[in-house]
Amino acid sequence: MIVTRDLTKRYGRTTAVREVGLAVREGDRYGLLGPNGSGKTTLIRLLLGLVFATGGDIEVLGLPVPRRVRDVLPSVGALVEGPGMYPHLPGRTNLELFDAAGPGGGRRDRRRRIGEALERVGLAGIDRRPVRAYSLGMRQRLGLAAALLRRPRLLILDEPTNGLDPRGIREIRDLLTELHGEGTTVLLSSHLLTEIEAFCDRVGVMDGGRLVLQDDLATLRAPTGRVVLRTPDADRALALLDGRVEGRDGDRLTVRHRAPDDLNAELVTAGVRVRELAAERRSLEQVVLDATTTTSADRADRAGGDPA
Repeated sequence: MIVTRDLTKRYGRTTAVREVGLAVREGDRYGLLGPNGSGKTTLIRLLLGLVFATGGDIEVLGLPVPRRVRDVLPSVGALVEGPGMYPHLPGRTNLELFDAAGPGGGRRDRRRRIGEALERVGLAGIDRRPVRAYSLGMRQRLGLAAALLRRPRLLILDEPTNGLDPRGIREIRDLLTELHGEGTTVLLSSHLLTEIEAFCDRVGVMDGGRLVLQDDLATLRAPTGRVVLRTPDADRALALLDGRVEGRDGDRLTVRHRAPDDLNAELVTAGVRVRELAAERRSLEQVVLDATTTTSADRADRAGGDPA
């Protein structure tokens, strides 16, 4: 669905995106992560033909961008840097203008499609107030409605839950899950690790303009070879597992062991009570921190200084 090769964007002496090789496959729920200023939004703008690359290649839906971007956009829904709406006009009017101006819009069924999109994002009862009177969360929902007007094959969203309360975030996540189930591929940029972890099955991490990590989430969170054990018999377990316990915090032990079931059988046989036992996995937060810390240190080494 999306492929970039050595994609680079410079603004004067500043390189915002550096030799990025992004790969979003059909059917992916792809999460794009990274600290502020890492290049995520610039990368998305490049994918949509909103800015031109300094170097490298972009393919979206099998077509080159920006050269064939007008053929691509009718099948792509996008929300980038907040919804760009006319603040003095009502939400429905904004959607009518957005649909009429974009490629692939159809006047005959426009009213129906707008109604369906507003209902999907929770704005079915929208009134005639101008957009400037909307809350930030309502504006985000309206921007998402605009992205859904043409039943996109590919949905590209930059911080879609910005300004939403926890309930609104959950509703948007449920909507994206529903859209993905209907065949839509989703590229979601966010700084909220919990949202990426709850929705996405593939992630990319940006840092300093580079794509420093890209893989399936299940692979990145594979078992570490340790087991987390909780037991009221922590002292007995510590003695039994002498040499295999790598850490203890009260009744919680971290044990070097690759087979949780075998460890459980060993403990039960020895009469050690087990409250909880599970293979340890790295959190997404730790994955991101490890990737960005390593690359920051590498850049500092090349520059002969300390990481920022």
